[in-house]
Amino acid sequence: MSENSKAKKAVVGEIKEMISKAKSMVLIDYRGLTVAEDTELRNRCRKQGVRYRVLKNTMIELAVKDLGIQGFEPYLAGPTAIAFGVDDAVAPAKLFSEFIRQVRKTHIKCGYMDGRVLDEAGVQALAELPPREVLIAKMLGSMNAPIANLVGVLSALPRSLVYTLEAIRKQKTGE
Repeated sequence: MSENSKAKKAVVGEIKEMISKAKSMVLIDYRGLTVAEDTELRNRCRKQGVRYRVLKNTMIELAVKDLGIQGFEPYLAGPTAIAFGVDDAVAPAKLFSEFIRQVRKTHIKCGYMDGRVLDEAGVQALAELPPREVLIAKMLGSMNAPIANLVGVLSALPRSLVYTLEAIRKQKTGE
């Protein structure tokens, strides 16, 4: 085996490992970005715990094929950069979506999450999700509402009984 093929195999192995560890990933076409903009994107990724790599399409294709992932083929044309969401599955989608809105020079190719390849619209929908904490708060609030209503109804029963008894007492005493 030649040095070149060993190096390619190592790169494919590294990509497979990154995909396996990531909760999600987003691919963009980075054409048109200046060095300063790419550096800014890398810094944002680092701050949010997102791994950002520029990779060759053939290496990505070999890695996803080895992992049994299908559906990437149409998106692997032109320059490709990938953001791997290791800690937060939504972070790469939000980060790229916001960055692209600011620079207006590139576009999202596709994404991958929970065993499914997402088109650009799917990645945008993912980016528009509220933060995890907000979703949990909404869920807890909706779970708490029926309990709060039940407590209100149960506390209203004795209260109305007390008001009724007080009205009867006033009526009997002539007040």
